[in-house]
Amino acid sequence: MSRKLKMLTGQEIELDGDLMAIIENLYQEVVVRKELKHTYIDMKEEIDNLISQMEPEDLRNYLSESVFMNTVSYENQMLEALLQKLQSEDDTDE
Repeated sequence: MSRKLKMLTGQEIELDGDLMAIIENLYQEVVVRKELKHTYIDMKEEIDNLISQMEPEDLRNYLSESVFMNTVSYENQMLEALLQKLQSEDDTDE
């Protein structure tokens, strides 16, 4: 059975293991609602609010998913930097 988390804005998020759904809701409720005039503190407060409502098992699952997604993102950034470096070296060799 899935549970719901309540954001500071009142918006509810279904807690069903979908990290992207949480990220999308954070974007909509913090970034878009404030018309891109949000601060680091605004986002941190909302994330802390959501975390405070999670059970330990939920926290483990979402942390694992978050670390995995960040690892993939980091790997992609490193590969992109390597490709740019190789492209730059090719351009200087011509």
